[in-house]
Amino acid sequence: MTGGRDLRALFSTNDRGLTAQEAFTNRQAQWELVAAALTEHLRRTSAPGFNVEDLEAPRHNVLVFHGVGGIGKTTLSRKLEATLADAGRRPAQWGEPTWQTGRILPVRIDLARSAGTDFEQIVLTIRAALAGIGRPLPAFDLALRRYWDANHPGEPLEEYMRRGGLASKFGQALPQQMQSALADVAQTLLLPGTVGSVVGQATGALVRALRERRQTVRALAACTRLADLLEAEPDLDTLSYYPHLLAWELARLPTGKRVTPVVLFDTFEDIGDRTHRDLERLLQRVVWLMPNALFVITGRSRLQWADPALQGQLDYTGPAAWPGLAAPALPSARTTPGTASHGRQILVGDFSPEDCDDYLARRLSHEGQPVIGDHIRQVITSRSHGLPLYLDLAVMRFLEIRRTGRTPRPSDFAHDFPALIARTLTDLTTDERHVLRSVSLLDAFDLALATRAAGLTHEAPAQRLTERPFIRESPFGQWPFHLHALIRSTIRNADDQTDDRWSDGDWRAAAERAFSALGEQWSASEAPDRLLLVGCLQQGLPLARDYNLDLDWLTDAAWTYVGDSVWEPITPPAAAGAPAPGTSADALVELLSTLTRRQHEHRARTVSRLTAVLDAELLPADLQEMALYYRAKSLRDTGLAAQSRRDYQQVADQGGRLAPAARRGLAHAARLTGDFPTALAAAQNLGWEGRHQRVMGDLYWLQGQPARAAAAYLAGRTEAEQHGKAGEAAHNQALRAFAIALYAPDQASAEIDLAHQLLAGLNLRATTINVRRAELIRDAGSDSVDDQIATLRTELDIAGLASLTPAIELAGAFHHAVLDDHIALNTTLTRLREQTSDEDHAYFVDIAHFMAGLPLDDPSPAQWIDGEPATRSRWRALVTARREHLGSLR
Repeated sequence: MTGGRDLRALFSTNDRGLTAQEAFTNRQAQWELVAAALTEHLRRTSAPGFNVEDLEAPRHNVLVFHGVGGIGKTTLSRKLEATLADAGRRPAQWGEPTWQTGRILPVRIDLARSAGTDFEQIVLTIRAALAGIGRPLPAFDLALRRYWDANHPGEPLEEYMRRGGLASKFGQALPQQMQSALADVAQTLLLPGTVGSVVGQATGALVRALRERRQTVRALAACTRLADLLEAEPDLDTLSYYPHLLAWELARLPTGKRVTPVVLFDTFEDIGDRTHRDLERLLQRVVWLMPNALFVITGRSRLQWADPALQGQLDYTGPAAWPGLAAPALPSARTTPGTASHGRQILVGDFSPEDCDDYLARRLSHEGQPVIGDHIRQVITSRSHGLPLYLDLAVMRFLEIRRTGRTPRPSDFAHDFPALIARTLTDLTTDERHVLRSVSLLDAFDLALATRAAGLTHEAPAQRLTERPFIRESPFGQWPFHLHALIRSTIRNADDQTDDRWSDGDWRAAAERAFSALGEQWSASEAPDRLLLVGCLQQGLPLARDYNLDLDWLTDAAWTYVGDSVWEPITPPAAAGAPAPGTSADALVELLSTLTRRQHEHRARTVSRLTAVLDAELLPADLQEMALYYRAKSLRDTGLAAQSRRDYQQVADQGGRLAPAARRGLAHAARLTGDFPTALAAAQNLGWEGRHQRVMGDLYWLQGQPARAAAAYLAGRTEAEQHGKAGEAAHNQALRAFAIALYAPDQASAEIDLAHQLLAGLNLRATTINVRRAELIRDAGSDSVDDQIATLRTELDIAGLASLTPAIELAGAFHHAVLDDHIALNTTLTRLREQTSDEDHAYFVDIAHFMAGLPLDDPSPAQWIDGEPATRSRWRALVTARREHLGSLR
């Protein structure tokens, strides 16, 4: 749907065929809230017990729409005014109202500084709009005339209304009605003279008559506070109480004449700042004293009227006075497009991508077709994050490029608009601006982090900033607040032309403060907090990278992250136009990114990336050791055993943090070649740091002793849990499930389920494969196993986990041995021989023969711990036991 002509766009081009419309994109959710509030308001004000003179009852007559500058609040306010004034101008999507439209009188008042609206004009506008009911409102009119004569001597009200535009909008009915009201009072009191000469006399006589309760003024006497208001000094403060008289007059209108004003205050943020609330106090009185009018307020910020701390600054404060304006104890998240609500305080959300496209398509057209093409609309929509002001600025940029004679291209709109900075900063204090720029460096923050990043000693500016609509709230996040994405991007990247813009040095200083504050929060945590660790890394890494900061606390944080073996995504997106890594921070980002990504990409790619990090020699020695150790693991996974052993040995010789893990890797290497006695001796000296129990378990099951292996894996899982190592615990449980599946398939399902539970939320691809291997062994002898094996072969090939492929083939050999399927077994043996031709895992061919009870003409050089005959016997017994188990199930 569209509104009126967009004159700014029309006067930006010579194209007479161009149609430029002020596009209005559907705000159905907001209309439904207004409709519901108005329906409830009408029900409440028509109830028998409703009394406009009750000045103590809570007020429910306010609805607030707040949001960032340029989100479309003014457009919404105008559309609401038009819709309430004329049902024919209501957007079709908005649906029919449930009330009689003739009873509603919308009055929209723009409070923008540019409009120059003062309090006198606000009161006169409301009264002038009510002139449409066609009758005087004598209590109010007499008080207003007294005020006018006292404060505007010699200035006719008619001239003031003409000059301020009220006469053109509402006509001259108001002065005429005021004269009629004064004449009626003069006649009632039998006063001599003309109307103009008896205003003061009439007021005094009326007050006396009211005080004496004369029968002649019984109608006005019902207004219990009229005499007090007429006696008060007719200044601006007194004027702010006159709306009580309006409310009283509206309440006593005959049934057929009754109307409900809907007053729309737009641009509420321009009535002053939060230190000087003089105009806000006057406006709040209007709202409080007119409980039979509904006020729809649009502005950038939530109304604070329900905050008890404002007592003394405003007349009516606290949640008891304004129940609908009070924020709940736990605020709803304000992170999704659309509408987020705190009772009667509604955040006007961003446009959806569909709304953005519709807006751009309708804004400029030629012969009914959109002038802005699909691809450009997609780019603008993506960059806008749903902010209508950005769309509007992009449209003007489109016309600006056309004026140069060039056809706009999508790349022209990968653009930030400095105007957004000015619009965002316009009503912020100096300290709030400082905090805003500081937190734009952060993905999320709390009050302490924002204050520390800004280098302030008090939290008040950060607290005030969090109440602004461009700050979104996620109460269940690690840090509850974050900036609107487009606002953040613009502040960080656009050419800031404001007077207090930051220099490069200012930005670097803020980055250093934010970086240090993150490290302090992580270091100060009393207990291991994985979420805090990951959050600090996610925010600290880009700060260190983008501003070339020393690694400082990032080194210890990286070691803690790696030690848990969980591998959540932590690395930031690459900086736009960033060169190859040239600093230690660049190298650390690449190292941690590689370790995280290895769970999702081919291990050969991991080897290549780690080699590049090592060759750059940008990291301190202990982090170089980390890269070397994980390259050794990846080399082993890709089947390059000799190179893997070389890296493991180098790490072990250095004696650093990963030396125990490297010695475990060497024990694994000995096991892979079949040197089981050496591996066993090494395992007994590894301790917890070298994961000795897991190494022992790996040895035991190869000897055909899965029960001993399961016990070792259980001990390893228990140790991991005691040390808070979730990844290691999951890995031990996956291997325990595999071992138990070999000898007790009925028990294996529970162990497999536990492994899946421990893996929830972890990115451990190899461990997940081991759980799948446990499922294969558990299902050996069933029809589904061949398909499971084929699927796993493909996944291992994609992941580059060549070292696990023989283990899957061995599971297939167990399955074929249970079925006594020698043809399939021979095929599997052929694959096993090919996969173990480099001598690693060569004993798998031996074990496959042991399982099937086949003679072994060419045994591997494996050194079985207690000899080949015993090992052969145990493996054959496992197959026989499985056959018996399956037979018992038939």
